Amino acid sequence: MRILEHFKSICAVPHCSFDTQKLSEFLLEFSLKNGAKVRVDEWGNIHAIKGEPKICLQSHYDMVCIGEASNLELYEEQGFLKAKNSSLGADNGIGVAIMMSALERFKNVECLFTNDEEVGLIGANNFNGKIVSKYLLNLDSEDDNEVIIGCAGGLNIFAKISARMKKITPEQGYEVEVFGLSGGHSGVEIHKNIPNAIKILAKILRQNNAKIVSISGGERSNSIPTNAKAIVVASDFKVQKNQNIRVKKLGLFDKVLSNSDKILTLINAFAQGVRNYDKELTTPINSINLSTLSQKNGSVEIEFFARAMDDSGICDLRFETSELAAALGFELSYKDRSVAWRPSQSEFAKDVLNELRNFRPNAFITAIHAGLECGVLADKQHGLVACSIGPNIHSPHSKNERVELASIKIISQVVDKILQKYQ
Repeated sequence: MRILEHFKSICAVPHCSFDTQKLSEFLLEFSLKNGAKVRVDEWGNIHAIKGEPKICLQSHYDMVCIGEASNLELYEEQGFLKAKNSSLGADNGIGVAIMMSALERFKNVECLFTNDEEVGLIGANNFNGKIVSKYLLNLDSEDDNEVIIGCAGGLNIFAKISARMKKITPEQGYEVEVFGLSGGHSGVEIHKNIPNAIKILAKILRQNNAKIVSISGGERSNSIPTNAKAIVVASDFKVQKNQNIRVKKLGLFDKVLSNSDKILTLINAFAQGVRNYDKELTTPINSINLSTLSQKNGSVEIEFFARAMDDSGICDLRFETSELAAALGFELSYKDRSVAWRPSQSEFAKDVLNELRNFRPNAFITAIHAGLECGVLADKQHGLVACSIGPNIHSPHSKNERVELASIKIISQVVDKILQKYQ
């Protein structure tokens, strides 16, 4: 399959978020070679136009790097493509590969390769070009039974407190680590109740009456944490035997964080996961993930990522989380990540659905509990009609990420049929 060849060529080039320059150069050269007029903006967005297109294909070309990524060692197993001991980057590298194939074979096509989506939809939020096509087909969805016409908005919430140390009578120190959890996407997998390493660590520390010397955890704002670690002091430390928990006895320590109790209280009192669920759309309405925990520059900072299908939901999550954190003495700050994209059925979406139903008879139109760049782009450009499809990708943003090979073929054929129809 030509698309797999393209995907493997992408995987050979490092492209973790914030480290995408080499892949940007690769995609620029490829687009020019295939007859497109190309503009690359200061944010790394690559806008390629061939002929007089009616459809713009759009994917992001950065990936969440977990485990040994970006050194990707690909292998096939039971009909799936995987990467050994790392995330795969099928999110959204398969979409990029489909777009590369379209540039090779169609006279009229527009492709927008956006940058740094996984770290705040940075490329899409800062894109200031004009999409010339009337229709936008995003290829960043992860279920080939769905045509997405709406998505959740997102907000990063940061709670910061002083990391000032206080003197104590020397006490036994321990290094406590939660590691190797499965992790997952904090949007499309938040309803699965995937264990959060930071939450697990904080509970263990409180159960042992431990005081924190140092603490950290999590990988990305949009990932459920797989690892967390702390150095603590305690009179004794006991934990049930668990392959994902390690306790190492250290020497004596005579200083701990003065705000140790407040940090543990916030983490333990915080309600991780789905707050409201829409049974009709079979998707969460509001959810929030405790994403990262860091200690630097004299502070301990906890990052939360809130998602909601409308602005009022975001406001509720912000209010509830901020009230809890402020009551414990944390300073709050916020960073908008993406706007909510309100579901609206269009004839274009119905055309895509009809083509998809040739392969997936039970396919349906729905919304997704994650941020999609097409929502940002449609909000920026009035009159742009958008929807999103993609192959079956399981456990994105984790070492268990895998993409179904048969599903890639289905989505690529749907894209071909739609491009042919709108030539």
